[in-house]
Formats: sequence, C-alpha cells, structure tokens
Amino acid sequence: MGIGGFLRFLRFLESRKNIAGSACGLVGLGLTFTGVAGPYWPVVVAGLYGAGALIAPPERQPVPDFPDPSAQLSAQLDELRGDFGRLLTYLEGVELPPAADGRLTELTGLLTALLDPDWSGEVLATDPEGVHALSRAVRQDVPEAVDTFVRTRWWTRLTPGAEPPERHLERQLGLLHEEAERLAVSLREAEARRQETHTRYLEGRA
Repeated sequence: MGIGGFLRFLRFLESRKNIAGSACGLVGLGLTFTGVAGPYWPVVVAGLYGAGALIAPPERQPVPDFPDPSAQLSAQLDELRGDFGRLLTYLEGVELPPAADGRLTELTGLLTALLDPDWSGEVLATDPEGVHALSRAVRQDVPEAVDTFVRTRWWTRLTPGAEPPERHLERQLGLLHEEAERLAVSLREAEARRQETHTRYLEGRA
C-alpha cells in the first residue's frame, strides 16, 4: 500500500461512516455475547456495521480558507508604498518648470499623507476603491504625466511657437491633486462616521 492509499485508509478510519458502523457493530458483538445472535453472529455484526455506515451523516467538506480582504489590501498598500518611494526617487531626477514643480510638490505631499500607515492605513485597508485610485495615481498617472512632458518638451525645442507643454503638465497635476483631495475627504468622512457609530454604541450600552 502506497502513502496515498495509507492516508485514504486513515481518513476512512476517522470517517463518520466507519465510526457509526463500528458503533453498530459493537452492538452486534454484544448481542453475540448474550447469545441472541446465535450462530449467525458474523452476519449480524456485518449487517449492523453496514446499517450504521448507511445511516451515518455525510462527511462535511472543509470550508475554503479564503484570504481576509483587509489583509490583501494591506499587502497591496505595502507594495504601493514601495512603488511610491521609487516614484519619488525618479521625480527627484527630473527638472520641471517652477509652476509645475510646485504643483507636483503639493501632489506628492498629499499622496505621502494618504499612504502614511499611521494616518490612513487602517481606513484604506477597508477601501478597495481608494487603494485602486492611489495605485493608479502612483503607478500610472503621475509618472506618465511627467514623462510625457519631458519627451514633449524636447520636441517643442525643435518647433518654436508651439503651445508650452508645461501648461498641460500643470493642468494634469492639478487634476490629480483634486482627485487625491476628494479621496482624502472621503477617508476623513469614513473615519468620522466610524467614530460616531462607536459613540452611539457606547451610548446604547450605558
């Protein structure tokens, strides 16, 4: 018998059908010892064992162990914070016009606060849409806006008189800042609601 067969045998020994059948089989042995079963005791014992196995409730399948959604979001946030650190390192090496640089500083400051685990980590861990919005800003919107500006500015030097690309960059960074502000307001309101709910709970318990 291989290991697989041995494990199946052990599972059978622990199964409800075997336990119920064995219990009924013991009743059959008791009847044998009292002389009730007579010479047919093997049939009686086997029959009672089979009957017990048939009436035993079916085995319960274990419930799948799904990951905790909040734990998943927390792990995603940890990865996002690492990516944000790499984004900041990239931005330090990019030279931007003063107006655009000022808007970028405001935006990265707000993103830093939003990703601060001591400030919003717990509430963000229950807000998948908020995590998605931050992920999109850090991993897509901000680097794409800055990189597009850098590449477009090079072409603008070859075509004097074209619309300055920094205007587009300033507008893009302003829109991203507004989006991050809306997320901050949403998280702040969620925290306020949670505090109010806890207050009502304590008042009701008093």
